[in-house]
Amino acid sequence: MRMLAGIARELIGLFVDDGMLALAIIAVIVIAAIVASLIPGATAGVVLLAGSLFALLANVLAVQR
Repeated sequence: MRMLAGIARELIGLFVDDGMLALAIIAVIVIAAIVASLIPGATAGVVLLAGSLFALLANVLAVQR
């Protein structure tokens, strides 16, 4: 049981380790979902890709400082 709890903690830590990046990714997903519901087509995919890349770049630049 302790091993399962340890594995669960490690998995959660993968996603919560960097709080700002996690919040940025969640925001990008929400914005892409809103765009998908308003505008049909591949626009939501473009928003998701561009937003994810921007969030990752911003995080890398913030960590670099």
